[in-house]
Amino acid sequence: MSLTFHWFLPTNGDSRHVVGGGHGTPATASGRDRPPTVAYLSQIARAAEDLGFVGALTPTGAWCEDAWLTTAMVSRHTERLKFLVAFRPGFVSPTLAAQMASTFQRQSGGRLLLNVVTGGESHEQRAYGDFLDKDARYRRTGEFLEIVRGLWEGRTVDLDGAHLRVEDARLARLPEPVPEVYFGGSSPVAGEVAARHVDVYLTWGEPPAQVAEKIAWIRGLAAQRGRTLRFGIRLHAITRDTAEQAWAEAARLLEGFDPQTVRSVQSGLARSESEGQRRMLALHGGRRDALEIHPNLWAGIGLVRGGAGTALVGSHDEVAERIREYAALGIEEFVLSGYPHLEEAYWFGEGVLPRLAAQGVWRHPAGTGEASAAQVPFAS
Repeated sequence: MSLTFHWFLPTNGDSRHVVGGGHGTPATASGRDRPPTVAYLSQIARAAEDLGFVGALTPTGAWCEDAWLTTAMVSRHTERLKFLVAFRPGFVSPTLAAQMASTFQRQSGGRLLLNVVTGGESHEQRAYGDFLDKDARYRRTGEFLEIVRGLWEGRTVDLDGAHLRVEDARLARLPEPVPEVYFGGSSPVAGEVAARHVDVYLTWGEPPAQVAEKIAWIRGLAAQRGRTLRFGIRLHAITRDTAEQAWAEAARLLEGFDPQTVRSVQSGLARSESEGQRRMLALHGGRRDALEIHPNLWAGIGLVRGGAGTALVGSHDEVAERIREYAALGIEEFVLSGYPHLEEAYWFGEGVLPRLAAQGVWRHPAGTGEASAAQVPFAS
């Protein structure tokens, strides 16, 4: 088995500092350092493709550019890279979303993956005209995926649900291949949706013991329905030739966190309805000390950023070891990012991936051995 690695397209802007925002909080001023132009995002995408990343995640929300439109444009500048497009099912009809996915597959050569984001912040959802509460949003997501799955199978779908209703819905052209559905959520109702409908369950970068509990929970729910899911994890990465260099970079990022910005972001995130966000906040408690919550797992990013708030920090060998630790739990896919995203893609792609290739747990998706050509060049 080869582990799968995805990178991230910062459609909220990029910087040599952490770009905060997400989960109802606006992007910080550092997001203007490198605006998310198609040219810059395509540069990151091409680097990720060359280095051996399978796909690239794009976020969703008021704080960033639209993921569907941006990836459609960036896809024209890449050949193999897939796009893990985050979208919220409450903002578009299921029949239209199924049609959009089908079109994307044909026009991109089958390079669409879908990250279904139910939405954890009611105030942000209301800005888009969605007034359901959190549990109702998850139940609507289940109905949404039931409709979309049926359409992708070529069926005519009639559904009169609690939140969605379609009659005589059918696609004229089916997607080839059918896009895989990624999904995350830590509440009980989210677990039910994952078990019934998704292909890959994503968790944020919690310590391994907590990740193991989540995997066991979702795996058990899926087994009750005769289904088997894959598991992925969303993390940042700061990897260097030596551990000292990596931790120095983490310290530099931390020094750039304005105390007022931290207080403002933490205050905003504390109002989040997301159980996953609550778990992220609990890892650091808003404090700047004791941020290494597991060997090589640093919670500093979460001081100024909503959503994924932890980073793998260490030498290339140490980061590779942590990846193997998560893989031993059942994690097969890693969705990574780093500031700035262009440079950090090279640090990880040229530093960590060759080591994993040498250990037999990863191979370049192009089958060319490109990333292993350096033959583990760093002596850390």
